Amino acid sequence: MHFKITETLKPNKEILDTLTKYTYKTTNGKIKTLENTNLQFILPTTYTITKPTHLTIYEYKINEISNKRFYIKEHNQKYNLKEIITFLKKF
Repeated sequence: MHFKITETLKPNKEILDTLTKYTYKTTNGKIKTLENTNLQFILPTTYTITKPTHLTIYEYKINEISNKRFYIKEHNQKYNLKEIITFLKKF
């Protein structure tokens, strides 16, 4: 099996501006296509906050079904950009 990276997803600038007071690490997302097929695999952009608490936020590329492209692993819930920024400011 061979994969071809068709797109690299960069971290969101608005989220990075909000995370300035936290200790965090980001990982770029990727969209991969399995060669000789039309199957696509999406690896989300990951924001891992380590201080003051541990929190993992995944950012997916928007699709037609849902406008909530952020997912917080620990809360098992989806958020849109406005909700995630409000959540991070309160936290």
